[in-house]
Amino acid sequence: MRFKDRIDAGQKLARKLLEYKQNRPLILALPRGGVPIGYEVAKALDASLDILVVRKIGMPSNPEFGVGAIAPSGILILDAETLRSTGLKREDLDYTVEQERQELERRATRYKSGNWSKGMPIDTIIVVDDGLATGVTARVALESAKMIYKPKELIFASPICARDSLELLKPYADKIVCVLEPENLIAIGEWYEDFPQTSDEEVLYYLNKAYEQKKGIRR
Repeated sequence: MRFKDRIDAGQKLARKLLEYKQNRPLILALPRGGVPIGYEVAKALDASLDILVVRKIGMPSNPEFGVGAIAPSGILILDAETLRSTGLKREDLDYTVEQERQELERRATRYKSGNWSKGMPIDTIIVVDDGLATGVTARVALESAKMIYKPKELIFASPICARDSLELLKPYADKIVCVLEPENLIAIGEWYEDFPQTSDEEVLYYLNKAYEQKKGIRR
């Protein structure tokens, strides 16, 4: 099975999360690709939608290959095994880390991160992304959400999850919910028929739409 697009994936994921509707959860989507999916989950659960900006740290020679991730609150996680196997040192990543930190700050400001759920009581948080590959970005997101919001229950949810990464992520979430769990995940986009980049404008569109539906007020 493949998902038609992020909307289809979000609707399928939402059906697996309906048991949490009574908990009045906060949906924290990881921009940019996780936001359309988070919107569908929030709509189905009658929940508030906000975003948590996390940035992957790629190898200097191959930016698509993630060796770590950063999140708000100064959280930086680097995969020690990957650093050992590639011969990279922490200082080799200083420039990349600084560039990604600047982009993180830009997106957090642009998307008004945290403002969409400001003042609401939060017991349950569901962190949503469009796919789980290595799990490093998800781990950083979960640790950041725990530090910022201090929820009683923390859940990670994604339409597609690499099976081997699920085990690595379990210590950081109370529960992990996935629609598909392939053993050999090469690229998340292979599991979507249509998988374009999500723009800043689309992120803000979904955040505004979710806020209007929940509060009846445009920000």
